[in-house]
Amino acid sequence: MEQDEHTYPTPTGRTAAMSAAARVAEERRLLQGARVVSAVFTPLTIPFLAFLALFLFSYLRIMPFGYKAMLLGVVYCFTVLMPLLAVFVYRRFIASAEERGDRQITFALITLSYACCLVLMWWFNLPWYLTNIILASVVTTVLCALADIRWQLSEHMAGTGLATGCAVAFGEVFAFNPVWLLCLLLLASGLVGTARIILRRHNVAEVAGGYALGLGCSLLMLLPGPGAAIARLLP
Repeated sequence: MEQDEHTYPTPTGRTAAMSAAARVAEERRLLQGARVVSAVFTPLTIPFLAFLALFLFSYLRIMPFGYKAMLLGVVYCFTVLMPLLAVFVYRRFIASAEERGDRQITFALITLSYACCLVLMWWFNLPWYLTNIILASVVTTVLCALADIRWQLSEHMAGTGLATGCAVAFGEVFAFNPVWLLCLLLLASGLVGTARIILRRHNVAEVAGGYALGLGCSLLMLLPGPGAAIARLLP
């Protein structure tokens, strides 16, 4: 009795099926990892982390604990909590389905919250390098919004560029060698850029452009020479 040759899959067919399943599983794990990296390194936390690092590792740690906690609370509320809440309320209750992906509105809400924080920093009469952390964040956000009209720069990479510039500038301000911190930040920047490309949110040029923008703004605002000069021109 002749056996149907298509009754059982051939070893080659089983191997191909297993390889395809393995590729799908690997791609799924890669996407999950990229989403985790993007969520952990959200750009909104950069100003808060910069303040926290200065209060923990520079001579600013001698400031009264209550005063530091108050400043950290203000910075967190205006640079993390309020932007997230405003964007959520807008997308959930105000925007139509077509408007929910409008990045310009998102940038406007974030900029408004950051600008309020900047006014408070001026009102507190803080040292110029603390106030300029918020100023650099405001300028970076505005430039990302303007560039977004024609070119969708990566705001995640702008945040990591801002953090890298902070490390370089504060090495000059506080006279320490930031080489190990820079190594960690460059590693994190590479992870974030790779994650954004894997998720197909940006291409290589948009990732590199966002990083260059954040790095340039932070160096301009926080290096002792240009940063102090800019601070003297503002209220």
